[in-house]
Amino acid sequence: MSAPASRWPVAVLGATGAVGQTFIRHLADHPWFELVEVAASERSAGRPYRDVVRWLEGTMPERAARLTVLPCDPAAVTAPLVFSALDSGVAGEVEAAFARAGRLVLSNAKNYRMAEDVPLVIPEVNGDHLGLLSRQRAVRGWSGGIVTNANCAVTVVALALAPLHEAFGVRKVVVATLQAVSGAGYPGVPSLDILGNVIPYIGDEEPKIESEITKLLGRLTGDAIEPAPVVASAHANRVPVEHGHTACLSVGFERPPTVAEALDALRAWRGWPAVQGLPSAPAPALVVRDDADRPQPRRDALAGNGMAVTIGRVRPDPLFDLRLVAMAHNTVRGAAGGSILNAELLVSSGLAGTPPTG
Repeated sequence: MSAPASRWPVAVLGATGAVGQTFIRHLADHPWFELVEVAASERSAGRPYRDVVRWLEGTMPERAARLTVLPCDPAAVTAPLVFSALDSGVAGEVEAAFARAGRLVLSNAKNYRMAEDVPLVIPEVNGDHLGLLSRQRAVRGWSGGIVTNANCAVTVVALALAPLHEAFGVRKVVVATLQAVSGAGYPGVPSLDILGNVIPYIGDEEPKIESEITKLLGRLTGDAIEPAPVVASAHANRVPVEHGHTACLSVGFERPPTVAEALDALRAWRGWPAVQGLPSAPAPALVVRDDADRPQPRRDALAGNGMAVTIGRVRPDPLFDLRLVAMAHNTVRGAAGGSILNAELLVSSGLAGTPPTG
């Protein structure tokens, strides 16, 4: 892994929303990337960023505040690397237009995640799946490309399962998620719906969890992904927590481990070697807690600058083999931070080419 010779100019699409703002915060002092453009809806285009955004957390970076908001159009946005925080209702057409125009799009939307020729990547788990880009370009005739990150809850689940799958072969998993309100964007869930309440439904969330796990834990064989032989059953719940998605897992294995063996595998795991040392990569990616009452979003969501997954309560399961609890920051690891780490891996592996000069 080596740093680029010069910083890459990057843009953020959907820059005014909650995930777009998280991108901007994490790009403000990034050693490899320089935020040069922000884009949003037509009603915001042509105005200074500071005048069109309701800033949600911390202080707005001054450089971003001065930028003029552009339309989400590759004729207007020129950066070669584009981070997309667009809603799925518009992301499909817009992201494809940028890929056709030669840009590399790092997408948070669901539109292309399960496409056979599109990498769905959590770098530590399956960084080699970026190899699908060559097939994608050949099939679609794009000079650029689209790389997606996983659903925010799936990111937590897949990072917790990856070392166990590598060592013991995960075959079935039941997951119940407790998902923070920030995952619904801004203004998100009405306060009178969520305060003192649990909402046992998040639209489309359970099918995403059940399908994305098999692709993320699958193997790249030639120019295709062989899905992992994992059967998943998901229950998704919205809870009155600001940041941090929690997942309670019961797991069945091909080769059932003891609790001690599972803990050793989780603690030793470092994931895809090329990820180690990247600017946004947490070290370690998994934080294993022995406390009986951890992880907790309020205490653990910012582990590894919000990029680590905290795991606890690893214990026997009377129906399957093991059960455990995993938690991570949903708008950092599960969204913007995950996409930035994907971009770092693209750059460090040479798949992004060379940064423009001048």
